[in-house]
Amino acid sequence: MATNRKLWDAWTKIHLDSEFYDVASFRNGERPIRIRDYEREEIGDVAGRTLLHLQCHFGLDTLSWARLGATVTGTDFSPEAIAAARRLAAELGLPATFICANLYELPAVLDAGEGFDVVYTSGGVIGWLPDIDGWAQVVAHFVKPGGMFYIAEGHPVAMAFENEGVQPGELRLQYPYWSHREPISLEAHGSYADPEAPTDELVEHGWDHGLGEIVTGLAREGLRIEFLHEFPFSMWKLDFTVEGPDGRFHLPGELDGRLPLSFSLKATKPATS
Repeated sequence: MATNRKLWDAWTKIHLDSEFYDVASFRNGERPIRIRDYEREEIGDVAGRTLLHLQCHFGLDTLSWARLGATVTGTDFSPEAIAAARRLAAELGLPATFICANLYELPAVLDAGEGFDVVYTSGGVIGWLPDIDGWAQVVAHFVKPGGMFYIAEGHPVAMAFENEGVQPGELRLQYPYWSHREPISLEAHGSYADPEAPTDELVEHGWDHGLGEIVTGLAREGLRIEFLHEFPFSMWKLDFTVEGPDGRFHLPGELDGRLPLSFSLKATKPATS
């Protein structure tokens, strides 16, 4: 986790000026909301609701929810990311709270009272966490009675295939599907936002988690699964996919639609009587 934090500190500096994140259009209002349409539809109206964004990076999605009317709190373990998020919120005059903390230590750092109306996480985040049951405990801790948890994420099936240096449609089974104790450790070559950026001597450590483990972890903490949707597209580029006219990434040709590449899940905490 400490090594990953160094990586994300370095990546934050790269991402702030990258075309991938295009912070300029977020500032000037050309692209003011960075939440995907289906996420907004599945979560519903957030105006007047409290929202906790776990693993928020430097806050573009968090501040998008603020622009949609939520009272937002974003958390991340990278000091560079949280500092950048606070600067951006202040510059844009958007009310937001940003907290720098290891996710597993967040309940000891953030006093949320009865909890949040919405706990949210999205886009390539749980693969950085070694303990999926501990993650589920943190999620459930912060969902208020009557509130919801929502995740939109890469599908564990897609994460099991080699996604670099392969051709579209080349499905090469490379990584575990279920959780594993030892991390998958790789030398960092740039970042997903800028593969050419210098990241000498930086290493990334990742962990896989099966869909059943994710769902069971949440259910074990008392959350009620409202839906689990599986999609035939990825939210980001994988080398075995091709970009479709919808701007999403699909398996090519006749393979399109044959495997899930992402999923979304909504869970609720029963209201107290």
